[in-house]
Amino acid sequence: MIDTRFVGKSRTSSWPHAADRASSPSRGAMVPAVARAAQLLNTLAATERPLPLTALVKTLALPKSTVHGLCVTLAHAGLIERLDNGAYQLGTRVMDLANAYMSRTDPAAEFQAIMKAEAPMPEESIVLSVLDGADIVYVGCRNGTRTFGFNFRIGMRLPANCTASGKAMLSSRSAQYVMDLESGRAFYSLTRKSIARAEPLLKQLGKVVLQGYAVDDEETRLGMMCIGAPIFSAASAEAVAAVAISLSKATLDPERKALAIETARRLASEISSRLGGRAGGRL
Repeated sequence: MIDTRFVGKSRTSSWPHAADRASSPSRGAMVPAVARAAQLLNTLAATERPLPLTALVKTLALPKSTVHGLCVTLAHAGLIERLDNGAYQLGTRVMDLANAYMSRTDPAAEFQAIMKAEAPMPEESIVLSVLDGADIVYVGCRNGTRTFGFNFRIGMRLPANCTASGKAMLSSRSAQYVMDLESGRAFYSLTRKSIARAEPLLKQLGKVVLQGYAVDDEETRLGMMCIGAPIFSAASAEAVAAVAISLSKATLDPERKALAIETARRLASEISSRLGGRAGGRL
């Protein structure tokens, strides 16, 4: 990846633990046995190798009989499995549940739900896009009340190398992926400020990984700045979509830009969370 510090690690370490989920009074009374089972599943998910019963007892700080009972119950349900050496690991049923969750979750649906619920930065246009080769395709948009001669529409395509959304998603791809797009003449310019060469683009993408957002400074349209942030699902280390906010440079001030950065990152984080993925472009 562009920056290997944030890829190739287990995403399970960021899963909410049962105790965290139960801490809010609005969630109702906690069932202790279910909370312990969730802790056991989190423990197995966060390790790279199967764990014996003794290790689970030590980690969970529960009586051996309790942990054994949890293991027997979860194994019967297919959520964990016991290996021949007596160690436990996650079971195949976990994948069934994950796939069922993913099949019912869609970035565009989550984007629309958030736009309807809170209408962030109503003056500005906010879009959701996916990566298709060297292009981005808009799959969600909410045009703002502040118009400046550019309206987004679902199905619109733009070059990924020019757009904040495109750079946000490309930052999760390998450097070789970006160089292959350039060598295939897939990149092109929309304005004199567009970056269509791999070397300077890769430098920008490295910054995107570190700061969690990308900037299109008049690369798509003169007089327009866009801030984009990547969206991740549970299924891949690569961004599945990106959200971006478009701003008129004629009315832009530091406070408005800072708000756009904060909003783009927050929206991407919220959608990523709903998709079961990592937030902010980091693990």
